[in-house]
Amino acid sequence: MPSSQPSRRSVGIAPERVTGNVLNIGEVLTELAGDFPQISASKIRFLEEKGLISPQRTRAGYRKYTAVDVDRLRFVLALQRDQYLPLKVIKDYLDAIDRGERPDNLPGGITLAPRMVSDQLARELGSHSRRLTRETLAAEAGARPELIQDLMSFGLISEVDGRFDEHALKITRACVQLESHGIEPRHLRPFRAAADRELGLVERVVAPVASRRDVASKARAAETAREISELCLNLHSALVQGQIARMEN
Repeated sequence: MPSSQPSRRSVGIAPERVTGNVLNIGEVLTELAGDFPQISASKIRFLEEKGLISPQRTRAGYRKYTAVDVDRLRFVLALQRDQYLPLKVIKDYLDAIDRGERPDNLPGGITLAPRMVSDQLARELGSHSRRLTRETLAAEAGARPELIQDLMSFGLISEVDGRFDEHALKITRACVQLESHGIEPRHLRPFRAAADRELGLVERVVAPVASRRDVASKARAAETAREISELCLNLHSALVQGQIARMEN
């Protein structure tokens, strides 16, 4: 259960000394490397900069991480990797927990507190990173094999090494519902073209940061790209809903 006590971040007080079992950043990397092979010290410092974790400091200024800090890191990294959530969404959720609140579900229905990550969260999030065969994709989406083939032909989904990801599953499920309204994959080619144009726009914006070699810059570029993409989706939805609203007048 989340604690009702304010976190050290929320009250803005740094401890004068570090107590208990703590890890240095190298030991944290070792703890996380099995599940997150690409994790680096720069990435951890970037997450600290964004307010996702707040490690203790020794008098000399060295970071020291508790078991809760490591669990928070694992929670954030898993949601980024498997749920593709923006850091702002994850931070708002963690901030609510730090305040002793019981926040609403995260997208995907996950409501676990960060210190409850461990094996249970790893299993739950692992289900979101499966690689699906064509048969499994069709079965889980309720799609006809012919629809799967059409979606591939029109570039709406694609397979890598004979497998599809969760994005392909979401697309296929949406197209199954659209098909019930008489909308076929061939009608949806403009969506693919629009997505490509949006991606081009995002890439141009983040290019100056993405071109840097350090991991922290790449993390910032990816996070900015997610934020811009979400704003573009909101804009698209508002434009369409505005036109639909006029149909009632």
